Amino acid sequence: ENPPKKTFFSVFCGFRGHQQKGCLWTKLICTSINTIQQYTVKTFMQFLNPKTDFAFKKIFGSEESHDILISFINAILELTPPYRIAEVSILDPYQAPKIQGMKDSFLDVRVKDEQGKSYVIEMQVLNVEGFEKRVLYNACKAYANQIKRGEDYHLLTEVIAITITDFVMFPELEGIASKFKLRAEENPSICNNDLELVFAELPKFTKEADELETLMEKWLYFLKNAGDLTMIPKKLSEVPAISHAFQIANKAALTPEELDDQERREMFIQDQRGALTLARRQGKAEGRAEEKEETALNLLKMGMLSHEQISKAVGLSLSKIQSLSQQI
Repeated sequence: ENPPKKTFFSVFCGFRGHQQKGCLWTKLICTSINTIQQYTVKTFMQFLNPKTDFAFKKIFGSEESHDILISFINAILELTPPYRIAEVSILDPYQAPKIQGMKDSFLDVRVKDEQGKSYVIEMQVLNVEGFEKRVLYNACKAYANQIKRGEDYHLLTEVIAITITDFVMFPELEGIASKFKLRAEENPSICNNDLELVFAELPKFTKEADELETLMEKWLYFLKNAGDLTMIPKKLSEVPAISHAFQIANKAALTPEELDDQERREMFIQDQRGALTLARRQGKAEGRAEEKEETALNLLKMGMLSHEQISKAVGLSLSKIQSLSQQI
């Protein structure tokens, strides 16, 4: 390998240090240069947005992500000793993507722990119709696929579906993380642990970097903000697994193909989000138009206002009011 090129300042510092050992002025210059270089490196760091399914799969589903998964699952499920997960195996490790028209989509990360429990971990950015049913379907499918025809049911082990959403899914619940199990209606203390759904809603998490305390809070901050950061916050760098996640998410370590796939995926998500917003606006507009027509019909039935007055009052054209009057 070629040795690194020396800068003017490094040559200067080396020369001065050789000529005047212990010179305070030389030491100050060299220290300042090192500080500036370190600050510059931190300032220009860029990370993948872990809220896209491609980045999420790469960070949490790579063969090197075992420590990341263990820390993340323990944090989201708030597991404490002796119930904390110590080892996992990734069932479908991340492969370099081949995105063609967005048909190939990375939906989830599937792992098993040393006790045989299965985990289906997913990041969902868009609140699409039927999403919650798909989560339940995937969890049930993972549960049923554990055994083959003719095998005993006692071989079935627990399945926990962990879903991180970039939208509010349960506005009626205050908590960021919500857990759902099969429970007896008459006595909720009686429950079945074989199937559990866990949802973490990122918009409900509002803490800043200097306010983070628990491991869950630090992971939620990473998921919500990593794509916008230019340096690793101190409280996150203190957690080895999160520091490793930043290392994998560092764009400088990606291939040109991976960077292109990530950019295309982000554009696709933005397009989908825009389409959903437009559909909602159109739906609201149609709802307002229906309300105007209903109001106009009521005013026509009262017979107290002229067609022109009703047209101005509700904001409908005179021809529309005349057409509505024929329905009475």
